[in-house]
Order: sequence, then structure tokens, then C-alpha cells
Amino acid sequence: MKKNIAFLLFLICSITSFGQIIEPVKWKSEYKKIDDTNGELIFTATIEDGWSIYSQYIDEGGPIPTTFTFENPNNDFELVGKTEEGKPVLKFDKIFEMDMAFFYDKAVFTQKINLKNTNIDFIDVLVEYQTCDDEKCIFESSEFHVPLSTSNEVSNDAINLSANDLEKANALKLDLKGKETYLKDANEEDKSYLTIFLLGFLGGLIALLTPCVFPMIPLTVSFFTKGAKDKKKGLGNAILYGLFIFIIYILLSLPFHLLDSVDPEILNNISTNVTLNIIFFIIFVVFAFSFFGYFELTLPSSWSSKMDNKATSIGGIVGIFFMALTLAIVSFSCTGPILGSLLGGSLSSDGGAMQLTFGMGGFGLALALPFALFALFPNWLNSLPKSGGWLNTVKVVLGFAELALAFKFLSNADLVAHWGILKREIFIGIWLLCALGMGLYLFGLIRFPHDGSKRKLPLGNIIIGLASFAFAIYLIPGLTNTKHANLKLLSGFAPPMFYSLYDKGTSAPLGLTAYKDFEKGLIAAKKEGKPIMIDFTGWACVNCRKMEEHVWSREDIFKVINEEYILISLYVDDREKLDPAEQFKFLKENGNTKTIRTIGDKWATFQTINFKNNSQPYYVLIDSNLNLINSPIAYTPNGNEYLAWLKEGMNNFSKL
Repeated sequence: MKKNIAFLLFLICSITSFGQIIEPVKWKSEYKKIDDTNGELIFTATIEDGWSIYSQYIDEGGPIPTTFTFENPNNDFELVGKTEEGKPVLKFDKIFEMDMAFFYDKAVFTQKINLKNTNIDFIDVLVEYQTCDDEKCIFESSEFHVPLSTSNEVSNDAINLSANDLEKANALKLDLKGKETYLKDANEEDKSYLTIFLLGFLGGLIALLTPCVFPMIPLTVSFFTKGAKDKKKGLGNAILYGLFIFIIYILLSLPFHLLDSVDPEILNNISTNVTLNIIFFIIFVVFAFSFFGYFELTLPSSWSSKMDNKATSIGGIVGIFFMALTLAIVSFSCTGPILGSLLGGSLSSDGGAMQLTFGMGGFGLALALPFALFALFPNWLNSLPKSGGWLNTVKVVLGFAELALAFKFLSNADLVAHWGILKREIFIGIWLLCALGMGLYLFGLIRFPHDGSKRKLPLGNIIIGLASFAFAIYLIPGLTNTKHANLKLLSGFAPPMFYSLYDKGTSAPLGLTAYKDFEKGLIAAKKEGKPIMIDFTGWACVNCRKMEEHVWSREDIFKVINEEYILISLYVDDREKLDPAEQFKFLKENGNTKTIRTIGDKWATFQTINFKNNSQPYYVLIDSNLNLINSPIAYTPNGNEYLAWLKEGMNNFSKL
């Protein structure tokens, strides 16, 4: 998923995690006796924060539902009705284009049984399920040896392994070289927050240059420094005023944390909702025309009046807080569109509420700093440029930027709903018109309602106008069906290369040659003298599809994978049964056993044994002699980072 937040562009952020076995779901089983021949098998899943499992009832073509298999070879009991489950959370999933049923925190499944043989002591049950968070999915199974007693004892006992089981498990082990260098444990680390904070800060600096905020700086600072009884108190009040501005913008993000805690995926789901993307599109168009000067967007005047009255009547620290709140309200017509960009960008990323808080914090700090700095150094006020027509020019330029961003949201809706109305070339054409319009305006060839009389062009107009025309020229190849159509500056913003008027197909990853068996891929790599890219994936892995559709589909990345590597895609959720002779039991690190029945079980175990990881997507680069050539990575929506990782592997391979 494009993970981004900024004023003009949405920043892609990435989180990589590897070298760890993840167990976000813990199961407990018990038997509850009703009478001598009837009872209930109860299975309780405790799910870590941020993770979920699917209901048993998922339509065909969707992800893997939770399934229960009750072993009954001697017909010792019969199932009474279906396995019952608690009430799930219903949400629409854009990848599978269907409503999904999820469980968070806790899920309870109950199966009534009737005993035909009251002498049996245990019932064996296999539970298979898929658990996911915002970045990865895990396909797991748990085997239960449930005692038919009233003790409600938890049992998930390991079964003794045979020599055949041990032999087949050992056959999956690779003699990997370079593990000490490339398979060190790594803690999950999000380096994007500082960048998001800085971009929010940049948005705040831009907001300072708008006519709603800029004239307030000298007026407010003078009020504190000259209106106070002594200079020291005035200085303290001005700094406190700036601090309250910063706090107010932080507070604006708190409701989204509440939403995030109720449902960890709600912000990401909002970003993929077709209706809400269209609403964002309409809002941004309205913001743009407001910046153009056709009308003024303001919050109700009664709000600012009430806040101003409180600031005047209360006084002291509380009064200063209400003064800061008044500024936030009266400047909304200029800051609102920029804050809308922050909000829209955050809801399009996996960072969600926390990213929004960092962005709002940066924005608030940028607005607050001038009031504190000019209070500390009041002589600086003399160096401020005077208010004038240039402030309106800033607003109109922001209007063109808002208009371009509006079509990003419409593009999101178009891609999810498969309307086909905003293909890549149409999107780029609209951005080209926005760039041309901005340039023509800055050179005085287009006029808007609040523009004053024509005057000599300022140097700033000329520089930014020429930059706008240069950007428009840069966009022109994107309208063509040539090798130059891939515009790297728009990567992640424009629709993907294959979503084109030139009918380039609907899924570029399908054009790749991928081996589905590790040994066959290894043989091909030795024959062709190429390194190997192991892609641990799943047919029902949402984030795997995101990587293929939004990262692999980039022309430069697609080319590297297709031409430089042997791709081995191992599907850990493949339900095709292995031959009975190939099936075996595997001892997991927690002491429980897992029966390897399917192809998916085999490759999931292969991943766990060799790379100490059980999440998907997960990518490993090795050579045909089983040398690791760089560190594995997981879900990496930042295309540039993913491409750099691929190239690093090629460079290391060439040195071996």
C-alpha cells in the first residue's frame, strides 16, 4: 500500500521485520459435559492487539476462513449442528472486493457432539486459520488432543515423532551460508515518524504564508510583548500561547486514536472505502475553489466569538489557551485544506492515527514557533515582509495543488471499484493541466477573483512558474506508450503502469515466470547462473497482493525481478494435499506438533525452519550455492526501498 503523508505528496513509509517467529493467536480447548452422551467442545482464541482471524464463513474467492476438522475414524461420535462462533466484525475488503467477517481480541467457537462410544477418552481436532495485521499474514494450524473430562484441562499435547517425521523435517533444512550476517534478529522499527513530523512541519510553514495566519503574527506578538505589565511576563505569555497552539493540533488527532483502538484496521479501511474516497475528492475540489477565491470556507463565526469572549473574560493561562483556540478557528479557511491533506494521507497509510499525530504535531509546531521566536526577538518583526497580494498568490498556488491531490482520491476509488474511468494517462493529463494552470497564473495569464491589478512579475512568481512549466514538460512522456512513460516522481501517486489506455493488461505480476517448488527453482538458478528470490506468499494474503499490484508492477522493479532473478513463489496456504508418503509431523518450537498434510504446510514449515519467520509476505535473496546475499525483508510498500534491496542483492551476488 502506498503509505504516505505530506502537504503536496503522500510519503511512502516502510516497516521491515524479520528473523522472528510470531504467535499472535493463542488457543485453548475444553470439553463441557451436558449429560452422559452429550457435550460441547469449546475452542477459545486469544488474539494479540492489532491482529485478527477470519470467521468460518467466508465466501469463495476470499481469504482463508477458520476451519475445524474433527478426527473420527471409528465413528465414535457425531457432530450436532455446525460449529458456532461469536459475533464477528463485518468490514469490506478492497483486495477481495467482498464483505469480510473478522474477530479481534478474542474468539470462541463451540461444537456440540453426541457420543456413540462413551468409552473414548480424547477427541483429536485440527484448527486451521489465517491471522493478519496491517503488514503481514500468518497461515497456521493447531492440533488439539481434547480430554473428555469435566476438568476443563487445556491440552495441546505434542505427539511423539517417528524417525520418518524427523527425516522429512531435516530434509527441509537448508545449509545456508551467511546466516550470521543476514539473519540477525531485528526489532520492528518505524523510521517514518520523524519524516512525517518534518513534512507536517513543512505544511505548517506553508500555512504561515497564507493571508489567514501571516498578518496575525505581528499583531499577536505585539499584544503580548507590549500589553503585558512587564516584559518578562509578556514573553512568557507569548511562549505559552505558542505551546497551546502546538497542543491544540495534537489534540485534534486524539479521536482517531480512539477509532484505532476500537478497530486497529479502521483507518486503513477508511482509506480504501470507495464512498469516502469520493467524499475526499469532493472536499478537496471545494477546498481548491475556495483557495481560488470563489468563496470563503469558515467555521461558524459563533465559535470564534465564544472563544474570543472566553479569552477576554477569563484571562490568565486559561484565557491564553482560548486565544490559541480562536486562532485555530479563524484560520481554518487556510489551514483546513492543508490539514485535510494530512488527514487524507494518514488514512491512506498503515501508520494511521500515530502518523496523523506526528503530522499534526509538526504542523502545530510550525505555526507556534513564530509567536515564541518573535516574542524572544521582537526586532525580527521589522524584517517580516508586509502583507499584500503575494499572500493571495500563495493561496491560489495551494489551490492548484489541492486540485491535483483531489484526483488522487478519485483514482483510489476508481482502482478499487474497477471503473476504468481514470486510467494512468488521464490522471497524468489532469496533473499536467494543473501544472500548466499554475504556471500560467504565476505569469499573470490567468486571473482569479481576489487578484489585484496587474503589476510587474515578482521574482518568486517567475521561478515557481518556470518550475511548474518544467514539471508539465516532465509529465508529457507519461501520456505516451513508450519506455519513457514510467514517471518515477509520480511512483505511488499515478495509477500503475498496467492500468493504461493502451491496454497493457490488468496484472503485470502474472507475466513473471515463477517456480512453485524450491528444488525446481534451485535447478533453474544453477543452470542460468542467476540469484534466487524466494517469495513466501499466499493465495489469500492481502499484503502479498498489495506488494504485487503496487510495488512489483513498477516497471523498473518488474524488470529486475523478471530479468535478473529466478523467482520462486512458495504459497504457504496452498491446500493441495501432499502424497500420504510425504506427510509428516513437525515439532514446533513451543513444543506442540503440526501435521504437514498440504503443500502450504510444507512451505510454511520450510520458511520457519530456515529463516525463523512465519509471516507473509517475506522475501529472501540467495544464490544457487545457498549463500544469503542480503537480509530478508517483509512487507515493504516503499518501491524505492524495495528496488534498492533488489539491487543490493545483485551487487553482493556479483562479488561472490
